[in-house]
Amino acid sequence: MKRFLARAGIAAILLASLSGASLAAAPAGADMSRVSQDDRALASDDFQGRGPATPGEDKAVAYIIARFKAAGLKPGGEHGGWTQDVPMNRFALPGPIAVSYAVGGQVTPLAVGDQVVMSSRKPGVDHVAIKDAPLVFVGYGVKAPEQQWDDYKGVDLHGKVAVVLVNDPDFETPQPGRFGGKRMTYYGRWTYKYEELARQGAAGVLIVHETAPAAYGWNVVRSSWTVPQFDIPRDPAERVEAEGWITREAAVAMFKAAGLDFDALKRQAQTPDFHPVDLKGETATIDFAVQRSQVVSHNVIGRLPGTKAPRDTVLYGAHWDHLGVGPADARGDTIYNGAADNASGVAGLIELGREFAHAPRTRRSIVFAAWTGEEKGLLGSAWYATHPLYPLARTAAAMNMDVLNLYGPTRDIVIVGAGKSTLEDQAAAIAARQGRVVDPEPRPEAGGYYRSDHFSFAQAGVPALDMSSGPDLVDGGKEAGRKAAEDYTTHRYHQPSDEWRADWNLGGAKQDLDLLYALGRQIANATAWPQWKPGAEFGPIRTRTDAARAR
Repeated sequence: MKRFLARAGIAAILLASLSGASLAAAPAGADMSRVSQDDRALASDDFQGRGPATPGEDKAVAYIIARFKAAGLKPGGEHGGWTQDVPMNRFALPGPIAVSYAVGGQVTPLAVGDQVVMSSRKPGVDHVAIKDAPLVFVGYGVKAPEQQWDDYKGVDLHGKVAVVLVNDPDFETPQPGRFGGKRMTYYGRWTYKYEELARQGAAGVLIVHETAPAAYGWNVVRSSWTVPQFDIPRDPAERVEAEGWITREAAVAMFKAAGLDFDALKRQAQTPDFHPVDLKGETATIDFAVQRSQVVSHNVIGRLPGTKAPRDTVLYGAHWDHLGVGPADARGDTIYNGAADNASGVAGLIELGREFAHAPRTRRSIVFAAWTGEEKGLLGSAWYATHPLYPLARTAAAMNMDVLNLYGPTRDIVIVGAGKSTLEDQAAAIAARQGRVVDPEPRPEAGGYYRSDHFSFAQAGVPALDMSSGPDLVDGGKEAGRKAAEDYTTHRYHQPSDEWRADWNLGGAKQDLDLLYALGRQIANATAWPQWKPGAEFGPIRTRTDAARAR
């Protein structure tokens, strides 16, 4: 799930040596013709949208391995090979999906796709048959003891269907509250809602979709949830039986049928005094079959061993997967090519690997990982973070590339989720040498820091950076940048129209890739370790492994 304009790229000849201490011969930087060629190949119809566990995966993995080899990388995967197995459970819905609510004997069916989407990722479930389950509104579904916030207040949700709002309680309040105003926390992410409601024992969950709080339109939800869902192996207790989304319009009508005012309850949910609200005598019925299967997908991993500290790792990552084949668009196109998202990031990853392989080796090792399953919930990176091939305690940094800037050079960069680690300060210093400044994140309410693969490593304590070009385009300024971002989100994001284009301006991608190259080389040649900043939620996790880095 992506961000503003871009997320990884490289540009401008560096003015100082990578240590920042002395001038040196500047590297030529990223070759954007190669990046464009790799993007074009990965996003072609031959790769069928690169869905995990499809023939498209086989082609994508083989292509990336071949390009890693040609770049000069060494195999970094399991058993001396190029890949890491990522076991996944696949959940398809082969038959009709029936969703309705009833009040006083009056049944209202919900149109699947237009008003509601459903799935199940609960291990062991072959058929969801929730009949006449009480509906309960649980506000934003947040349980945050450190903020003295509990939307549940001891309610028993077993056997019930919870209705929950997306984003944080103070997203739409006039003044910032306990969750930092419009900047989304992890409590605001839809993934957290399902996780917490599973802990609360709910049988089913309906997240109310609203475009501004979700940061994308209903079309994105529909395209993402009308294809098979995937998950890595988990304890069944970690998943509810039925996961779904409902449109705001349908939710308002559902609340009205129970004699409730949706907007009034939403305002109540924005306060810590909120208590769960039963939808007075209203029940939900959800019925669909689940076709479960087990598949194995793959992370593709290349490596360049370090010269003096090979046990230490600097990690670059980008996800190779996209949505595969799905519902046809207005043109009848069913292939979700994912040229920007994220063939562009993988193309940039390959080019970074080539640059490092053709430069003097670094003190620390560098790993280049093309992740699977990002579109399914960060699954490939999550699997690596819990089954690391190189110890996370000695992984100095994780840097993410998810959608390159395809609109031209910028005067600025954006640090997504700023204020978390010292990597941001290093990135800002390199950007300054490029003549760029750090601008505030344009849409912190979108929760970008929690929406891509670097987050798997942040959760495990590894300092993780997600940066992108800012909106201030050299050609057209911030207004042109805003329009370009809106055009992409509206017309291409998670749609078959996200296809390779010959007219892309990759100058901004080159700026970003050159910055990331310089940053990675700086970290890989250092003896110091990047740190979480005071107050960052992941700092205490990292502290637990301090002893492993002291040796």
